[in-house]
Amino acid sequence: MDKIKKHKSTETSPFIETKDTAGLSEKSGGNLYRAISIIGKRSNQIAQELKEELHSKLEEFASTSDNLEEVFENREQIEISRFYERLPHPTLLASQEYIEDQVYVRDPQLEAEPTNEK
Repeated sequence: MDKIKKHKSTETSPFIETKDTAGLSEKSGGNLYRAISIIGKRSNQIAQELKEELHSKLEEFASTSDNLEEVFENREQIEISRFYERLPHPTLLASQEYIEDQVYVRDPQLEAEPTNEK
């Protein structure tokens, strides 16, 4: 629930808004493709975290009997599902984190290059 509160507490709009591509590319050294790649990878991480939390919560309500004739509606399960549906899309959350400099990026290519300092 801690991760959900973190994502819910952000002031990210659940609606798609245009982003300043020049501002995004500046944060990644002038490379817009790299910025989009970083946002995409972070988006996948957020989506995986939310998916795992949703499945762990819904497991509490899973029925042990496999009876196809009876379908039970559990109000708590429906409310949990609706809560997750109302959250902003992981891509919107990831782009907001990137804009606010909350994403740590490690580039192995830059770390492997020797520096010529004398």
